[in-house]
Amino acid sequence: MSTRHFLSLLDLAPQTLQDLLARAIELKKWLRADKAHTPLAQKTLAMVFDKSSTRTRVSFETGMIQLGGQALFLSPRDTQFGRGEPIEDSARVLSRMVDAVLIRTYEHANVETFAAHSSVPVINGLTDRYHPCQLLADMQTWLEHRGSIRGATVAWVGDGNNMCHSYINAARQFDFQLNIACPEKYSPKAYVLEPAGDRIRLMGEAAAAVDGADLVVTDVWASMGQEQEADERLDVFKAYQVSESLMALASKDALFMHCLPAHRDEEVTEAVLNGPQSVVWDEAENRLHAQKALLEMLMG
Repeated sequence: MSTRHFLSLLDLAPQTLQDLLARAIELKKWLRADKAHTPLAQKTLAMVFDKSSTRTRVSFETGMIQLGGQALFLSPRDTQFGRGEPIEDSARVLSRMVDAVLIRTYEHANVETFAAHSSVPVINGLTDRYHPCQLLADMQTWLEHRGSIRGATVAWVGDGNNMCHSYINAARQFDFQLNIACPEKYSPKAYVLEPAGDRIRLMGEAAAAVDGADLVVTDVWASMGQEQEADERLDVFKAYQVSESLMALASKDALFMHCLPAHRDEEVTEAVLNGPQSVVWDEAENRLHAQKALLEMLMG
């Protein structure tokens, strides 16, 4: 049997994703009931971080501990990853020593290359193309609050970035309608959009995308590595702020999500982020539970 990796939501069948979310909810209940569950005893996860993180590192490291295993944090400063060793060689060596590898980096091609030469599962902790682990948490959060997302309307407002790409894949895998509002220059990539077909609607104005939506999602306007573009983006995206008036156009019981960290009163107002429709703190916590289910599935 070939090694199973998780580089995007498309790596798992829709039913497998549904089963994973159900398992995440079960593991969350067990944790709150102080039920010990350690199927990954003697297992080790190597965490390769080329990009810094709070939620990704803490959730995976904590998850491995709770499942009975261990996590090793590896930064480019401390390993050969930052000193020019070919990715193929690093994959061959590291996968002989650990049971799975998490990689958080810039170029998605580097994760694909690593996975192609790894004998153990590789998990995408974020690349410039996708952020699939965040979508597991988002879909779990929706499931807990509203049930199945099938047939719902989701509005993405802002940059057509890695999170937007992952929502496009989620629309395919979980069968919902996705309205995307972003400036034309910052539209999602065609190679991600086109396979999704009529599940996706591109809209220039935020109001059109949010009108009647069941879920409204946004992200920072300038991601890590784009700091030099921050001033330009601030001007371009100011019409795409998720405010109380914008949320008022959505369904009356619509939810708001953001992968965090948030720049208050830029892409989202303080009132929305901490308002009654926001589930961002549940969403953040569910990174832990969804990833535990993923680790159990890949490593168990």
